[in-house]
Order: sequence, then C-alpha cells, then structure tokens
Amino acid sequence: MNQQILHGLYIEDISVGMSAEYSKTVTEADIRLFAEVSGDTNPVHMNQDFAAHTIFKGRIAHGMLGAALISTVFGTKLPGPGAIYLSQDLRFKAPVRIGDTVVAKVTAVDVNTARRRVKFACECRVGDTVVIDGEATLMVDSRI
Repeated sequence: MNQQILHGLYIEDISVGMSAEYSKTVTEADIRLFAEVSGDTNPVHMNQDFAAHTIFKGRIAHGMLGAALISTVFGTKLPGPGAIYLSQDLRFKAPVRIGDTVVAKVTAVDVNTARRRVKFACECRVGDTVVIDGEATLMVDSRI
C-alpha cells in the first residue's frame, strides 16, 4: 500500500497559506446517526414541532456535526493521516439545516517546525454564510 495513503504530510511539507476543504450535504440520517452516537437528542435537532417554536423556527443540525467536518479535513487531507489534534476553538455563527451543504476549510496560519505544531484557521460555510469558525492546533510528524 502507498505510504502517502498511510501517512499524510510531514511538518516539513506544510507552509503558511496551505489549505484544504471537504464538503458534505447534511441529511436527516446524518442528524439521527449523530444523535445516536453522541447521545445528544436535544429536540431542537430531533423534533420539528419543538424546533418550530425556537429562534431557529425549525430543526437544526448539531453544531458539533458541522465541526466534525473540520476534523475530516485534518484526518484525511491536511495534514492527513498521522497528525494529532491538540486543540480546537470554535464559534458557532449560524445554524445548519437538513439539505445544507457545509464546506469545511482549514488554512495553515503558523508552522512551528521545532515543536512540530501547526496552527490552522478553520471555517465552515453554507454558501456565503460562515456557520462555524475558529482555530486549531495539530501536532505533525517530522521526517527528522
């Protein structure tokens, strides 16, 4: 098997400004499965009658479901397999609804080769609307 598939980029391969993204259209099944896995059955996610009487006027996806797409980018694209998630700061800006296509994008903003740390700006959008933003730090292997 190709080593690149088994291991993502090394710290020496990453530079400020590099970015990658992943997109997913949120489905009813996604929300139900996320609720099952996480145990978060808040009716704002699960019950249209309840959610209709909230500020959202209808069901919304779990915020962490959208945030999980950021993790998808890190684990599969940039830096990719082998990177270790150290921290994540998130701000939830707008709701995500069934049928919305969420685009998660990460951009390297600081590379510390000596400590093997990369700081990333993170953003999830639905169309032109930022629904989540924040910053993450990952530990990335070195070839040395």
